[in-house]
Amino acid sequence: MPSVAWNNPPPAVVEIGDKRWRLATKDAVTLTHVSKSFGAVRAVIDVTLELQPGRVHVIEGANGSGKSTLLALVGTLIRPTSGAIAWGELGASLSDVRAHLGWLGHDTLCYPDLTGRENVELAARLAGVDVGAAWKKSAERFSIGEFASRPMRTASRGQRQRVALARALVHEPKLLLLDEPSTGLDRASVARVERVIAEESARGAIVVVVTHDAAFAHGETSRFQMDRGRLSRA
Repeated sequence: MPSVAWNNPPPAVVEIGDKRWRLATKDAVTLTHVSKSFGAVRAVIDVTLELQPGRVHVIEGANGSGKSTLLALVGTLIRPTSGAIAWGELGASLSDVRAHLGWLGHDTLCYPDLTGRENVELAARLAGVDVGAAWKKSAERFSIGEFASRPMRTASRGQRQRVALARALVHEPKLLLLDEPSTGLDRASVARVERVIAEESARGAIVVVVTHDAAFAHGETSRFQMDRGRLSRA
């Protein structure tokens, strides 16, 4: 099956052969028959999914099931082998989409020799938002003040997670992607992440969480199961 260009403005419907694919509503991110292969390995197979604003979309599955690959496709890090991805009102180009994107990876990727405050302020500067206001809001929301002046290499996993979340949210992204956000956290830290997810969804963001923890982020969510590259309703 031929692939559809991933970074051009898509029409409402694409016709390929005998198939008609609806690509996107105005405010949704839509994947239509998306597949991704790495050589002979089929990591994502024929996924069709609409990600709606104001919703939390939880994708569960074992390690190696294709969850992180799917997240990378939605987050513009990799191209699909076939199928179409449309980001709707987020924009038609990669730079447009990425301006609205917040990402928390499995590894927090905090700069180890920068302090917690410096990590947040750098993210705010890169996002083009008011640095002072971003730091004040982040410090209050994530209780970063207690370790704000310490290099991140001295911080615990939970403390690094707080800083990473603050960085991801400094610009109030419309699309928030979270990769295994509960891994290695204590109960209080997991509760904080779940609260932030609920707050961002209530704000109107599209929130996508991939996890192998079936108990994580229950509530008003759309839940899916990933198994050997295929996605189904949980």
